[in-house]
Amino acid sequence: MPAPLVLLHGFTQTGQSWSPVCEHLELDPPRDLIAPDQRGHGAAGDVRPILLPAMAADAMAQRPAGGELALAGYSMGGRAALLAAVASPGRVTHLALISTTAGIEDVDERARRAASDESFATRIEELTIEEVVDGWSSQPLFADQDPAVAAFAREDRLRNEPANLAASLRGAGTGRMGDLWGSLGGLTMPTLVMAGERDTKYVAIAERLAAALPDAELAIVPGAGHQLPLEAPEAVARALERLLAR
Repeated sequence: MPAPLVLLHGFTQTGQSWSPVCEHLELDPPRDLIAPDQRGHGAAGDVRPILLPAMAADAMAQRPAGGELALAGYSMGGRAALLAAVASPGRVTHLALISTTAGIEDVDERARRAASDESFATRIEELTIEEVVDGWSSQPLFADQDPAVAAFAREDRLRNEPANLAASLRGAGTGRMGDLWGSLGGLTMPTLVMAGERDTKYVAIAERLAAALPDAELAIVPGAGHQLPLEAPEAVARALERLLAR
């Protein structure tokens, strides 16, 4: 059987956020689909430390003994997937990076982002999970979502706990991520880079990622925003099928 496909969710989500994509996937030959709750989230909320290298190692631990896997990650999950691929390139057969980044290059900007994440984490700890979810969902990043998509996303996010989300933000936020841009040239596996057309910040990042990766397909989804696995699950599934067929 081909290597399993491990699907890594974003911040405030759980592995269940990948279910709309999995429902559309038609893989030939079939392969195992694994969508774990990452540290700080869902059933893995209490697992510590919540650091991106630990999350990358968790992803790699999903592969068969001595074997390989394919990795797909959205947002925070994309950063973990990318770090896993950089750390173990010979064990990752295919890589999908969805609405994500290779890090913040400027040291001062990265420090400012880390300070902002720390401030937000402190606020999160003072709120109920309903208040956290409603505040997070109100960002412009998630504006104009279909009501059914927003309802599904909210239900998924309510599976989390504020203290665990705060710990995740402190340990694995973008401000705590190293700069991986210089490592992209060494990733020779077939790679998919996706962003939603309305998510202009991440479209620009996706274009740069695709240009820096040796064997990358760039897919910009018309009319979609940041949360592609929920907003455009069929488009994500078709793109993953193309990737895994390579």
